[in-house]
Amino acid sequence: MDNKEKKVEVIKSATIRFTGDSGDGMQLTGSQFTSTSAIVGNDLATFPDFPAEIRAPAGTVPGVSGFQLNFSSEKIHTPGDSPDVLIAMNPAALKANIADLKTNGILIVNTDSFTDKDLEKAGYKESPITTDLKNKYQVIEVQISKLTGIALEEKNLSSKEIDRTKNMFALGMTYWMFSRPLDPTIKWIEDKFKGKEDIIEANIIVLKKGFHYAETAEIFISQYQIPGAKLEPGTYRNITGNSAIVLGLVTASYKTHLPLFLGSYPITPASDILHDLSKYKNYHIYTFQAEDEIAAVSAAIGSAYAGGLAVTSTSGPGVCLKSEAINLAIMAELPIVIVNIQRGGPSTGLPTKTEQSDLLQVLYGRNGESPLVVISASTPTDCFDVSLESVRLALKYMTPVFLLSDGYIANGAEPWRIPNTDELPEITHNQITSFPEPKFRPFARNEETLGRHWAIPGTPGLEHRIGGLEKDYHTGNVSYDPNNHEKMVHTRAEKIAGIANDIPDQEVYGEKKGKLLVVGWGSTFGAIRSAVENFNEKNPDKKVSHAHVRYLNPFPKNFKSLLESFDTILVPELNLGQLSFIIQGNFGIKVEKLNKVKGRPFTIQEVQQKIEELIQ
Repeated sequence: MDNKEKKVEVIKSATIRFTGDSGDGMQLTGSQFTSTSAIVGNDLATFPDFPAEIRAPAGTVPGVSGFQLNFSSEKIHTPGDSPDVLIAMNPAALKANIADLKTNGILIVNTDSFTDKDLEKAGYKESPITTDLKNKYQVIEVQISKLTGIALEEKNLSSKEIDRTKNMFALGMTYWMFSRPLDPTIKWIEDKFKGKEDIIEANIIVLKKGFHYAETAEIFISQYQIPGAKLEPGTYRNITGNSAIVLGLVTASYKTHLPLFLGSYPITPASDILHDLSKYKNYHIYTFQAEDEIAAVSAAIGSAYAGGLAVTSTSGPGVCLKSEAINLAIMAELPIVIVNIQRGGPSTGLPTKTEQSDLLQVLYGRNGESPLVVISASTPTDCFDVSLESVRLALKYMTPVFLLSDGYIANGAEPWRIPNTDELPEITHNQITSFPEPKFRPFARNEETLGRHWAIPGTPGLEHRIGGLEKDYHTGNVSYDPNNHEKMVHTRAEKIAGIANDIPDQEVYGEKKGKLLVVGWGSTFGAIRSAVENFNEKNPDKKVSHAHVRYLNPFPKNFKSLLESFDTILVPELNLGQLSFIIQGNFGIKVEKLNKVKGRPFTIQEVQQKIEELIQ
């Protein structure tokens, strides 16, 4: 069939999933498709999904790596429930993902990998590409490995080097299928492999070969076009949650005029924050890879004592180890931001999978009465704003602040409108160089915030000592007086509770009172918002509202009254009901729970089904 006869369909959105062995470059392929889709102006959301093992057994289901991308000409909130197109580079990838593909969806398989040996590794007794499979899906069989080899047969490359480029063939095919340009990826290849001319040439050849194969072969019925989305005017870039936290912290350092210090120990999925921040040394950013989590947070506390903008990053198991030191920061009333990128637990659990099960840990997982601030990001781009807010509250109230994200947000990406730093509010702090009274009192407080003054060691006249022992309310000296201890416990609690006067009221999407309010926090935002939108569109006479909570301690002042304005409260969470427990315990309001602990985010359909169940 001549290419001119092929139908070009203009569609609003599509979801594509690249899957293969961990060594097949699926994350790279997906990220390149993402970058190119961002360049052409689509709104998008991504979901990288990969195993924890550095190298799981090749060709097995546990070793399958996947990258899902939803791209659209309209505003979207999630990477999509089910893919329209699934690329399976081997039998294991097919087995792990085929159940998710939409009926009549497009399935592209690399048939060269469907050997007896690979089928056995995947647990198949015979080829899964059956008539039944072809009746259910649009199955496109392509000898990707063989065609890649033919494209590079005249190049002086090893078979291993040739095999590594086959992901570019798959990428080239999907670029043609969705009318994507090749130039951005060619430029990326030239930069990535600079100095390795053979590798650059090979990858570009295979990328173009895949594109032209899809263009000329009589295997695709249609080519698709997805116009650019109507986004707010501005300059955009593609950004992941962890990258947004990094840029938020760098910006906070700039706005506060304080050098930033990050003490961290590598841990999935938070390690990228350490890696990326280390690239900003010329912005007075100091990063320290400690020997363990305790050293990392202790170094950050030392930085805070010395007047730096102190940050430590980790994930759930790391929070366990940092807990005693965090209490030291609470007792010494030093500002520090603790970034917790949650993952599946307990213990080392599911390191590369997502979960929201650290909420009770960060709120209560320390000895004594030890209140601190807890706020959470809801999307990759929201991580930038939440980082700034974490720093603001930490410095203004001289307190540790937990910033909660999770693996789904950390690795997911979406377009981000780059703000003008002049438009961002200044962030103030309590550092002083003098004290009005003859003798400095290190725990003298601001009457409004109850935050203490921040005196930098070595400042003449402001000599003082701090530590984990209880302090006298007036002098700051060590005190064992029982009445003083109770007063200090109440004071520290009142300081955190008073922050409710300095944060916005809880916003509501939809009506502010009614039959059903869906309350979420963190990475459930996209699935909940899409489910509520879908339900309201189908049921205009049965409106459902959505409140997504950023401030988890303290809650916004209007939160209780908002909850009481609805007949039913639904709380979807990727845990066994931690926010539900807190709401019921704090406000005495019964809530309906929707919980999932599978290491995977909610789908829109899962939330929508629960809404329909409750609203009928």
